Amino acid sequence: MAVTYKDSGVDIEAGEKMVNEIKKEVATTFNKNVLSQIGLFGGFFKIPEGYKNPVLVSSVDGVGTKLKIAFMMDKHNTVGEDLVNHCVNDIAVCGAEPLYFLDYLATGKLKPEIGAEIVKGMARGCRNNGCALIGGETAEMPGFYNEGEYDMSGTIVGIVDQDKIIKGDDIQGREVLIGLPSNGLHTNGYSLARKVILDKYKANTYSAELGMSVGEELLKVHKSYLSSIKALKNSISVKGMSHITGGGIEGNTKRIIPEGKTLKIDWNSWEWLPIFKLIQKEGDVPLEDMRRTFNLGIGIIFAVDKNDLNQALKILKDAGENPLVVGEVI
Repeated sequence: MAVTYKDSGVDIEAGEKMVNEIKKEVATTFNKNVLSQIGLFGGFFKIPEGYKNPVLVSSVDGVGTKLKIAFMMDKHNTVGEDLVNHCVNDIAVCGAEPLYFLDYLATGKLKPEIGAEIVKGMARGCRNNGCALIGGETAEMPGFYNEGEYDMSGTIVGIVDQDKIIKGDDIQGREVLIGLPSNGLHTNGYSLARKVILDKYKANTYSAELGMSVGEELLKVHKSYLSSIKALKNSISVKGMSHITGGGIEGNTKRIIPEGKTLKIDWNSWEWLPIFKLIQKEGDVPLEDMRRTFNLGIGIIFAVDKNDLNQALKILKDAGENPLVVGEVI
């Protein structure tokens, strides 16, 4: 008996159906610099004008086991936005602004409607950040993933003038650290959170402490800080920025601190969000593990000169943020 590719578990028609469903949505992210349409072997993007010495800045990431929560809740329209926002923040703290984004989605058996929901979330994230979704790959890999599960990653490319790159090189040891609040776990620490929380609660269990179900809390969309970063760096000299992801506040902020300088975090300068209190309580998680694993309510940190502190706080408040002084560099 003849065996077809579909018999082996790969449905090309399902892939084509998904592409047809997302074409219009993806096209809403395009701008005048996009020189290609969906379906070519590569995405074409024209370097924008207005840069004296343009430098491309790239980053690649995933959303980790946050996807497990999406599977449990059967909610797939936000994890794509998580992915975009995470990548945007990673290059924004380098001083760059996003140009374009590419995604990779892999699953055991492709369900076009779920794939479309995921990509629509990516498109929404791209639109909100002024970033074009110019390409992607969807891989159907039978036998490789559990039924109903998938994984994904994203690659982003941004741009910055060479003399406006921010890497922490200008930090002198007289800087104040300003933190911007997160809205939850963002996309890091989910393996520990799931181990603790989902051993005791179902994903759809309502929590009075959280004011919503556990699953809803854990699926809150990773916040994009692009507009606030732009507002600040376009007004004052920002010496360094860190995106608080895996490794926590100290682990990530140390990456921009020059040798010979010391990072001092005032851990009492803000209150943990309820989800972090719940994780520590239910799992009796050591304080050091909490600090090393989670953002604990701070999503971005700026290092600014002490003389610029008041102006920086005002700019960030005007941008709709609630900035907090969370430490210093000495």
